[in-house]
Amino acid sequence: MTVGSELHKTLGMLKMASGQFQSFAMDTQDAMAKQMYTNFAKQLDQMVKDLANRVNYVEGQEPQYKMENMAQEAMAKEQAAQQGTRKQ
Repeated sequence: MTVGSELHKTLGMLKMASGQFQSFAMDTQDAMAKQMYTNFAKQLDQMVKDLANRVNYVEGQEPQYKMENMAQEAMAKEQAAQQGTRKQ
């Protein structure tokens, strides 16, 4: 995996974890646990913002790391592979 795809993967995982903590906070009746889960979600939300800023910076410096560029490259490789197998 490239740096760009790893960054996007990590960003997605952080967003998912934040959502899970928010869900835990809503589901619990324990006030201390609710506060703990809410704090965890807030911390993760800040990490998401910071990492998103970093991703934007990296993509600005290295355009090949943009997800749409990586998706286009993957499709081009797949099409080339398919054309290669058709010729054989």
